This record gives sequence, structure tokens and C-alpha cells, in this order.
Amino acid sequence: MRNDIERVLIDEAVIEKRLDGMAKDIERDFPGGTLVVIILLKGALVFAADLLRRVPRPLIIECLNVASYHGGTESSGKVDFLDRHFPEVKDHHVLLLDDILDTGRTLHAVRQRLIEEGAVAVHTAVLLAKDKPRAEEVEADYVGFEIADEFVVGYGLDYQGKYRNLPFVGVLKLSATS
Repeated sequence: MRNDIERVLIDEAVIEKRLDGMAKDIERDFPGGTLVVIILLKGALVFAADLLRRVPRPLIIECLNVASYHGGTESSGKVDFLDRHFPEVKDHHVLLLDDILDTGRTLHAVRQRLIEEGAVAVHTAVLLAKDKPRAEEVEADYVGFEIADEFVVGYGLDYQGKYRNLPFVGVLKLSATS
């Protein structure tokens, strides 16, 4: 797998240090008590696990399966909610976790749905935010790293289901996508 990586963009030690800071910001910004966390599967799983172990408060952790890439290297432009059951968020403060903010469609669609379902407030956190114009006007409240508009894998991010388990974020070689 490492042979398919053009270059390491963000190594594991840098990610770990940034997660410490994000957790402190989250703890500072949310009112006391239990926080409902919604993790967007599958990409945000690694990020969420490492981040949430650093948040010292009661958490209700839910997962939501959505899709927008459908196996390619670019967003399809359509966000599909793949679960039959939607997490209970009515009257709760919600932290929505995603791996990457790209077009903004996924974060926007899920955030809107959480508000429609009665969340008191929805804050968003992403490991990565691409520096590019978005299809939807949305920004994350907490961003691990701003990156250029290139296709990255590792630390939960994948290409056709592979590379999620790499301990860093790397740029995928073009030859690995053919």
C-alpha cells in the first residue's frame, strides 16, 4: 500500500498533536453534560476514535452511513443516506464528525437533516478541509488541517475501500487509481 503513496502529507505524530488541540476546543465550546456525536461512516471512523478518546465528558456516540463518492476520486454530487434508522438527536447538542470537507454537500445535507430532526445545535468537525470553492456554502467549526485540492488517503480516507488503515494522510499516486 505504501508504494501507492506519492508522498506523506500529514504524518501520524502531527495528527495526534492536532487532535489534542481540537479536543480542548470542543470541550471548551460545548455546554456541560452529555454530548451526542454523529460519526459519518466509514471515513471518519479512525479520526473519530482518536479524537473522542481525548474529550473528557459523557458522549452518546452514533454512526451514520452516507455516501457521496461511490468508489471514485470525486464526489458524485448526490448524498445518499444509507441507514434505515436515523440517530435520536431531538433536544441535544450534536457534534458531527466527518473525515474531509470537499464539496460541502455531505456536511450540508447531514447537518440540515440533524436540524430537521430537532437538534438544539449542530457543530461540525473534520480532519481535513480542502482549500477550494464548495458546491454548498458550509464550513466546519473545527478543522484538523487545511489541504490543497488533491486526492488523499489514509487515516480513514480510502480509495475503493483501500488505504483506510494507513497511520498518516498521503497523496495517492495517479497510477494507483487506474
